[in-house]
Amino acid sequence: MSQQFQAPPGTFDVLPPDSARYTELVARFAGHASRAGFGLIVQPMFEDVGVFQRLGGSTDIVRKEMYDFEDKGGRRIALRPEGTAPVARAYVQHRPSVPWKVWYLTPKFRYERPQAGRFKQHHEVGAEALGTDDADLDVELIALAWFFYADLGLSRVRLLLNSLGDGTCRPAYRAALQAFLEARRDQLCDEHKDRIADNPLRVLDCKRPACQEATKDAPRQLDHLCEPCAAHFARVTSGLDALGIPHTVETRLVRGMDYYTRTTFEFAAEALESAQNAVGGGGRYDGLVEQLGGPATPGIGFGLGIERILLACDAEGVFAVPESRTDVFIVDTTGQAATRLAHRLRQAGVRCDRAFDGRSMKAQMKAADRAGARLALIIGDDEAAAGTVSVRGLQGLRGEGGQETVAMDDVVDYVRGLLT
Repeated sequence: MSQQFQAPPGTFDVLPPDSARYTELVARFAGHASRAGFGLIVQPMFEDVGVFQRLGGSTDIVRKEMYDFEDKGGRRIALRPEGTAPVARAYVQHRPSVPWKVWYLTPKFRYERPQAGRFKQHHEVGAEALGTDDADLDVELIALAWFFYADLGLSRVRLLLNSLGDGTCRPAYRAALQAFLEARRDQLCDEHKDRIADNPLRVLDCKRPACQEATKDAPRQLDHLCEPCAAHFARVTSGLDALGIPHTVETRLVRGMDYYTRTTFEFAAEALESAQNAVGGGGRYDGLVEQLGGPATPGIGFGLGIERILLACDAEGVFAVPESRTDVFIVDTTGQAATRLAHRLRQAGVRCDRAFDGRSMKAQMKAADRAGARLALIIGDDEAAAGTVSVRGLQGLRGEGGQETVAMDDVVDYVRGLLT
């Protein structure tokens, strides 16, 4: 017996009808993004490893989560673990006019222990805007994600907000936090005892009780913001208030990337009981383009995890799998008409399917039921001789169970009238 292969651990297959939710989710996000002036960017799923190494050596995805390898040309390559750095790389390479606003759909790869909502490969929609440090753009990005969640029916999403300052005010805060943590080194978890010097801010993000307790009175970046950063954050919060978007200031929120400056944000799904309840997040990265060899260019963006969003939708009982994937099923026992009629219906925008392999009328009607079709178009020998089609109402259609005879030349218009 030949070997039966399965998807690698930490990956998964999405089959119909569940995959219809992916299609619809992406379509809705694309609609929100395009209405806000964002265009689609399509990029490689792998990059030169240096693109991600610029994220900082203290970033977990660089230290231990990145899939990287040497290709046959001797180049060091990494599968993309996040979406922002490749967009910044594309900006440096192509130098589009600013503000440059793009959205993307991408798989992401991280070597981590699989658990609910966390996989070695998952999928993300995201948006990035480069070329201005205007706080109103921060509000626009956050609003784009917020109202997208609402469009899916999610009502238990909480927006967490913080400011990480900039190159002017962060160094003094970092020094103060580092001194605070050094004095409490013995109280920290084993992972962070030796990481204080690398990135003390990451200790604030630790979810282990030891670090949470040791840092409960830690200095806050918000108390150390310079005047421009304080004014920027105030503009963001007032803009969100003006749009009616509730938010909670969370001074521990630092996110996972070293490139973040000023505004950082995260969306938490309160319907998910797991500690891993973030369904998206992002922030401003005003120095990233320079790190990748480009000119000084501010930017802000976010990524939203599709699988985690769908888990939140399930927990809230919203955005269910569509019940019907087919409007019309063609039942053709002559073997002559189905191909032509299916083509005519599809060209007219009607979702239709048919059976193959010369199945019986009974078998084809069962297939129509399994497909969730609303109409069956029946063509037997009598219909073929008369140039007609028998139209039978099926699931959820007015006149369900009834049957009408329609001329073949008129059936497309007749069907469209029934389905509207």
